[in-house]
Amino acid sequence: GHQDSLKKWDCCISEKSVALPAVTKVSQVASINRFASAYTEGPVISFGGIHPECENYKEILKEIKNLGLKGIKLHPDYQDMYFDNIRYERIIDAASELGLITVVHAGVDPKCPEDVHCTPEMARKVLDDVKPEKLVLAHMGGNEMWDDVERYLVGQNVYFDTGVILNTMPQEQFLRIVHMHGADRILFGTDSPWADQKNFVALLEHMPLTEEEKAAIFSENAKKLLGI
Repeated sequence: GHQDSLKKWDCCISEKSVALPAVTKVSQVASINRFASAYTEGPVISFGGIHPECENYKEILKEIKNLGLKGIKLHPDYQDMYFDNIRYERIIDAASELGLITVVHAGVDPKCPEDVHCTPEMARKVLDDVKPEKLVLAHMGGNEMWDDVERYLVGQNVYFDTGVILNTMPQEQFLRIVHMHGADRILFGTDSPWADQKNFVALLEHMPLTEEEKAAIFSENAKKLLGI
């Protein structure tokens, strides 16, 4: 698999982390989900993976659900498809019907920084078209595109995570988005190994947020979303 295939979304629920496998080829789907199925409990749980070119996406999503996995990870840059493509919308709609969480890389990625495959504007179109209940846009809605996050996404029914951005995003803008979007829709993440979990815990701990807001971001929101 690709080196990106096991990044982490951290819930800080008794030191529990969520591994997010990014499928880069259709041929990887079965093996990645078979591997992920061994991690439905314990300190690390895994989501399932799917590729937008999978024609039997409904059957794959049902299998992911039956394996006891809580959601799926999409990565439009590595899957070489724009997020507002009908193939993604169909997958997200079917996942939502099954109660699965969908986490998607959003914003700039080093792979193709000049050709962003999930912009905040694309994400807004998906939200308007599909109205998913459990969509998580990584990197505070769109890595390095936070002005557009404020323009298109703040206040919508969608979660943002803090993966890889706590030491790069301007703190003033981070706090503004947390307060305008609602701390109840922000999830703690690091995108390990690209960011250090211990360091990110300390960074968030020292943010000028209330203890209730920190508790929500660190664990309460994830517990509710994951149903644990």
